[in-house]
Amino acid sequence: MQQPVVTVLTAEDEPLPPGLDAVADAAELRLANSRTSLEQALPGTDVLLVTDFRTDILADCWRLADRLQWVHATSAGVDALMFPGLQHSDIPVTNARGIFDRPIAEFVLGLVLAFAKDLPASVRYQDRHQWRHRDTEEIRGKRALIIGAGSIGRQIGRVLGAVGMDVHAVARSAREDDPDFGRVHASHALLEQLPNADYVVVAAPLTGDTRGLFGAEAFAAMHPRARFINIGRGPIVQTDALVEALRNQTIAGAGLDVFEEEPLPADHPLWGFPQAILSAHMAGDVIGWREALTEQFVNNFRRWRAGESLQNVVDKRRGYVPPSR
Repeated sequence: MQQPVVTVLTAEDEPLPPGLDAVADAAELRLANSRTSLEQALPGTDVLLVTDFRTDILADCWRLADRLQWVHATSAGVDALMFPGLQHSDIPVTNARGIFDRPIAEFVLGLVLAFAKDLPASVRYQDRHQWRHRDTEEIRGKRALIIGAGSIGRQIGRVLGAVGMDVHAVARSAREDDPDFGRVHASHALLEQLPNADYVVVAAPLTGDTRGLFGAEAFAAMHPRARFINIGRGPIVQTDALVEALRNQTIAGAGLDVFEEEPLPADHPLWGFPQAILSAHMAGDVIGWREALTEQFVNNFRRWRAGESLQNVVDKRRGYVPPSR
């Protein structure tokens, strides 16, 4: 039996992911880290493992995918792969659902605590060798509104609920008996729910429905003492509207791990707001995450080779893995 061909699309100068030697005996491995190398690798490829999401390269070379049977993305979000050629094909797409859930939830809890305990100001005072006493906030009893009730949103809900926060969610459909949220509100009720939240956490995938969801109207609906946290996707937020909300103190602060433009330019106004905490798209990247991603792919590859159903199959119309419940 001829070995299948697995092509790995990585960023320029990046090697094969760690741990991929586990499939080396069962497949021919090809590395593509440029347009030229992808053009050479795609013909005859059975499985495409994507660790670098340069859709222009993959979309432009898509015509050469003559034997492709499966695409796996080493990320939770697959919006970058939803170009028409792949989206409208019969080729299944799987993602890294589950790998980043707990690390991201811990990151969100860290941001909530940083805001409540005024830790960024403490660091600034320390840098200036200033002793400045302040009263801080308690997070118990504060309401968190999670935008997106997928696996990441649910883990955030569990973690925040475990420290005594009142957690609700906004998703496609409403539910009153959800085990992880006090209540799930339908997406059309977002503006009605925003004024009640002390922390608004975006954990939704980027889709046609969520792109630009948080603009001037949404920020105006939030309570002026509320903090906004985005660990979902940058384009869900209209950056100019967020900058204005921070500048005018329409909201009390923002914790941002994702941005419309990445890397965020050094001269961007978001860097200058003391009430903003910025990080470099790293909320889920704990030590060992690359190895965990490879292990997940290897397990799915073995299922595929055995003719079993793949795990984490994305609904390409919706742009995410549908919930199991």
